[in-house]
Amino acid sequence: MASPDRAAELREALVAIKDQVNQAASGRAATLLAVSKFKPASDIRVLYDNDHRDFGENYVDQLVEKAKELPSDIRWHFIGAIQSKWKDLARIPNIYAIQTVTSVKAATKLNEFLPAERTTPLNVLLQVNTSGEDVKAGLAPLASTEEAPASTLAQLAVHIVTKCPRLRLQGIMTIGSLTESLRADGLNADFETLKQTGAVLELVIRAQGKCADGSFEGGHGDTQVHPWGQDGRLLLSMGMSNDYVTALKAGSDIVRVGTAIFGERHKKGES
Repeated sequence: MASPDRAAELREALVAIKDQVNQAASGRAATLLAVSKFKPASDIRVLYDNDHRDFGENYVDQLVEKAKELPSDIRWHFIGAIQSKWKDLARIPNIYAIQTVTSVKAATKLNEFLPAERTTPLNVLLQVNTSGEDVKAGLAPLASTEEAPASTLAQLAVHIVTKCPRLRLQGIMTIGSLTESLRADGLNADFETLKQTGAVLELVIRAQGKCADGSFEGGHGDTQVHPWGQDGRLLLSMGMSNDYVTALKAGSDIVRVGTAIFGERHKKGES
């Protein structure tokens, strides 16, 4: 269990961040993802006991262990590099979303390894490298439908919608550059790029992800359920501790906040 002082610190931070999220979202539904990288399960439990359910993890092994220790109604979102640990991720009973899918192989493996007893599709988001930085993972963004036929991003999206019935293409995500995050004018070019990419990708999916009769392939056995997005649009996951307010004002649906809630983190391998 967390100490009383630590619990009070976490509760105070959570309340403050939630208030800022609500204000910045201006009445829209937005998901606050509490990212607990390298923080103990006891910290997560404090937030859980204060009615928070959406948590993010960057490392598969940590997510597997924390999922075993913590309540089963937590919605776990994986936001790190998948590498080849598709089966480990897919077998976590309460894995809710994987936000870093970048290949047909990863999508196909996740679809294959989901347990037969799972009754709901696994949400996936496609990672987009909006800043073009070599150190950032993700696929190239889209500026127009004309470039879609040669786009790995568009091809992957259509593959998930039409060929992976156990997955739900929930949206797209980006990390963006630190330079854009620290701009003093409250703007962020990476967020605008992700918004444009989402709009183009929706058009591509509607055009290429349909059967001859106009209905969508996939759909998890129910033609009334969109096999992608929410209310007919892709969700945007953008914004972290440095820029989540800017991201929400730009239209983000999911923000990933770690340090602003949990405090500074140790690096991997540090005690």
